[in-house]
Amino acid sequence: MTTRKADAEHGTQPTAPPHPQPGTQNTPLTPYARLPRRHHDRHIAHSTVDAFGQAHWLLAAREPRPGRGAMKPYDAVVVTVDADGRDHTTELNAVRARHPRIDALPDGGFVVADGRSRRSEQHVQVFDALGRESWSFRVGDAIEDLLADQAGRLWVGHFDEGVFGDDELSHPGLRCWSAEGDPLWTYEAEEGASEIYDCYALNVTDEAVWVCAYSDFTLLEVRPGRAVRQRANGLEGATALAVHEGRVTFLGGYGDDRDRLVDAEIGHLEVRPYASGRLVGADGGPLRARRTVSRGPRIYVQEEPYTAWTVLDISVPGV
Repeated sequence: MTTRKADAEHGTQPTAPPHPQPGTQNTPLTPYARLPRRHHDRHIAHSTVDAFGQAHWLLAAREPRPGRGAMKPYDAVVVTVDADGRDHTTELNAVRARHPRIDALPDGGFVVADGRSRRSEQHVQVFDALGRESWSFRVGDAIEDLLADQAGRLWVGHFDEGVFGDDELSHPGLRCWSAEGDPLWTYEAEEGASEIYDCYALNVTDEAVWVCAYSDFTLLEVRPGRAVRQRANGLEGATALAVHEGRVTFLGGYGDDRDRLVDAEIGHLEVRPYASGRLVGADGGPLRARRTVSRGPRIYVQEEPYTAWTVLDISVPGV
């Protein structure tokens, strides 16, 4: 992740709701899925939790070489762990991604994208259930998040080096693609609406996609076939969010707020915070360096060394 760009001129902003009073409650994560120990000798290139709740680890013999020059394709294995703890593997042939992003597709296949790419590179590979490449295409440089929904659509959010870079595919900040590389939807900010300068938080379900982006962190609600709804949000820097029955929970912030949790009501024109606290590990300790995946009411969290996933589920009573 690169350093965020300085605030750009963004027009007159709507009045944001006040910050909630700092809370003292710690909310622990719940253990969710673990990479079987027999695979710990391989390099974890990337990992995610898919739209059906399965956890996946993309493993390689060694870390792909850094840099943006051409590199030799490598073989990899995907280890999948389902909700009952059962695991299986899928061998992928000739993976090209140096900075991989992976997700699963509903037909049993996988999509692997390189987070950084040149405009001449077909940097997204789609593999079938047997691990054979069936498609390759481009979605734009500087991928922050790549999340597939249950229909197999690919939602791609970009960080600032793509939005402000020379690859026009990245400039909207958020796009939706088919698994064959066809563009399905592109974010377009109407006059006076929020731009996406850096897609900090992306939550994907089949019914809606929720976005919280730099620089004004407006909560965007995307539903196919409808205009994008915008709600003013005075909370800055959230990197993950969960949504359930009119409630949104934001995780993250700047500086000491990296583990902040804020609960808010989703109003007609704004989000209204009403409680705050801290997210802690399943053992009650502070969170280490982490990855997150946001899907509906769940925020999945994976801490170093990235061998296990934990979850915060706001649909569970009492959470």
